[in-house]
Amino acid sequence: MPRRRLGACLGLTLACLWGGAVAASETTLDLALVLAVDVSSSMAPAEQSLQRSGFIEAFRSPPVHKAITRGALGRIAVTYVEWSGADEQTVLVPWTVIDGPDAARTFASELKRQPIRQAGLTSISGVIGFSMRLFADLADRPARRVIDISGDGPNNDGPKVRHVRDQAVAEGITINGLPIQVPGLVSAWEFGDLDRYYADCVIGGAGAFMIPLRQADQFPSVIKTKVLREIAGPGPSPLVLHAGAQADCLTGEKRRKEEEAWEGEGSP
Repeated sequence: MPRRRLGACLGLTLACLWGGAVAASETTLDLALVLAVDVSSSMAPAEQSLQRSGFIEAFRSPPVHKAITRGALGRIAVTYVEWSGADEQTVLVPWTVIDGPDAARTFASELKRQPIRQAGLTSISGVIGFSMRLFADLADRPARRVIDISGDGPNNDGPKVRHVRDQAVAEGITINGLPIQVPGLVSAWEFGDLDRYYADCVIGGAGAFMIPLRQADQFPSVIKTKVLREIAGPGPSPLVLHAGAQADCLTGEKRRKEEEAWEGEGSP
C-alpha cells in the first residue's frame, strides 16, 4: 500500500478511536443522586413516615421539576435506598432517570407504593460503601455524584465512618447530611450532638453541606430544600457547624459497647 494511503488510513483509524473515547467520556446526566434513608431501630415509626412523605412530596414539587430542567442537560438519575446495619441496605426504587415533571412524579409514585420497614443497627459507613457500588453500576455518566444521607444516630456498626467517607470523597463523590433531632421522636439511642457528628464525620466532598432537622413539621420543607440544593449544585457556603470541639467519630461504636456490657452484666 502506498505510504500516502497508509498514512490516511492510520489517521482515520486514530480519529475514530479518539472520537469514540471522547464520546465515551461525555456526561449524560447533570447529577446521580443516592437518597440514603435510615430505617434502623432508633428510627421511630413517626420519623420514618414523615421522612418518606417528605421525599415523595419533594419529587412532586414544581420547584424541583424546574430545577431539574434548568440543568445543563436537564437530566438526573435518582435511587432511593433504605439502610441500617453494615450488610443491610435495600434499594426501594432503582436508578431512575428524571428529565421532567412526569418522570419525577413517577419516581414519587413508585416510592409511595413501597412498604415502610424497620431494621437493626446503624451503619453510615455501610451505606456509603453500598452507594459507591451503585454509582459504579450506573450506565450513564453523571457530572456530579452525591449521596444524601438522613438518619438519627451515629455509626455503630461496620467500618469506621470517617475512613469510608474519605474513600468516597477521594473518588469525587459528595456526601450531604440530614441529621434528624426531633424531640419526642427519638429512642434510647438519642444523640444530642448529631449535627456536629454529621459535620465532622459524615459529610464531605465538593460543596458538601447538611441541614439539621429539629422539628417534626420541618420534614417537608427541609427535605425539599435539601433536594433542590443538591440538584442545583454546590452553593456559595456550606450549611455546617464548625464551632466548638470536634466530634468523636467513634462515639456510636463506644456507646454500643457500653450497652452490650450493661446487658452482659444484667444476664444471669
